[in-house]
Amino acid sequence: MVKHETTLTFYGGVNEIGGNKILLQDGDTKVFFDFGMSFTMKKQFYSPPFLSPKSEKSLQELGILPKIEGIYKFDAKAPEVDAVFISHGHMDHSAYLSFINREIPVHCGETTKIILQALSEMRRADLEFNVEGIIFKSFRTGKKIVIGNLEIAPIHVDHSVPGAYGFVIHTSNGAVVYTGDFRTHGAKPEMTRDFVEKAKEAEPVAVVTEATNMTGATVSSEGEVENKLNNIVGQADGIVLADFAYTDVDRLNSFYRIAKKNGRCLAVSLKQAYLLDALRRDKGLSVPDLNDESVLIFRKSKKKYDAWESQIIEKYPNKIIDVFEVSKQQCKAILAISFYDLEELVEIQPKAGSCYILSASEPFNEEMEIDFERLVNWLKHYGLPQYHAHVSGHIMPLQLKSTLKEINAAKTFPIHTENAELFAKFM
Repeated sequence: MVKHETTLTFYGGVNEIGGNKILLQDGDTKVFFDFGMSFTMKKQFYSPPFLSPKSEKSLQELGILPKIEGIYKFDAKAPEVDAVFISHGHMDHSAYLSFINREIPVHCGETTKIILQALSEMRRADLEFNVEGIIFKSFRTGKKIVIGNLEIAPIHVDHSVPGAYGFVIHTSNGAVVYTGDFRTHGAKPEMTRDFVEKAKEAEPVAVVTEATNMTGATVSSEGEVENKLNNIVGQADGIVLADFAYTDVDRLNSFYRIAKKNGRCLAVSLKQAYLLDALRRDKGLSVPDLNDESVLIFRKSKKKYDAWESQIIEKYPNKIIDVFEVSKQQCKAILAISFYDLEELVEIQPKAGSCYILSASEPFNEEMEIDFERLVNWLKHYGLPQYHAHVSGHIMPLQLKSTLKEINAAKTFPIHTENAELFAKFM
């Protein structure tokens, strides 16, 4: 192979959690790995929905969207980037595909394609997330994709959203490994093991790794979380309110199994139902069937429903329940609810012996802390004790150290972390 100069340029994800945008250039071949929204930079200037960016110009002016030539749909230049690869469907890795020139192909896992398209259908037209017109090229583990001087091998990893991948990228100067977001303590650690073994075999010159959990690491697993959830639900007399990310299929499956075990139904939101309906098309994924007798669909109280909501209501008319039905059958329900659904409690009127389970990340920034305080006020008003049962989507420090030691790359670049110096000393 002819050797060219190979460079990595980081346009996001450095000294922040998320916002990953990594340009790998080998000679005249240019490929981006992830193109996510930087929540850290955005919150320095904006407070949605009342103060939101109105144009690409304002995002670039403030440095939230990097100034890169030959990649955006809003500039007049011909594309200078050959492809974009997306590791998974979380917004901090994928949202700014919205701005990509539609002539540039976007490669992602089949599951990620389904998730991004479903999310795009559910959201109103939005400057910062719109995948309409994108040329998606989907892959699964085992496929090798040649782009100019690069051969890219996607390999599945376990994360808190299905369809997550890491990449082994063969350049003219040796292999570069990008982990994406990954973990070893989730429901499918064998997928991460496959990735680590392939990365090690490649004898990489460099690894770009996430290092999210350098502070506040916890020792737990999805299996342990499921046992804890079962313990809580088994003792509850009234309704169980469950707050978890609607794209976290592992957690959804845990709640579904627990509902069945305890003679309850899991009532999911219209949004989660729409995503589940789309994910049923992915034969490699195990998700609850919306026709299952243990699954119901909760319709919030509102006067007008969006087209996608009406689609679910019409497709599953016998599964739809509202606040009044939930209120009557409290001891038989686990209701998936978010912070923004708390107004529904006014009509549900939770009975004594009910509880709330936060099964998502702890509040880790100021904005979430304020919401957390409001949440506590709602729970106090209705006499709802709060449990926290969650496991991170990201690998823990000691497992990360042993993983990187096994991969044994000549150079290591930590991203998706606010603690790069701590990481460097620890490693």
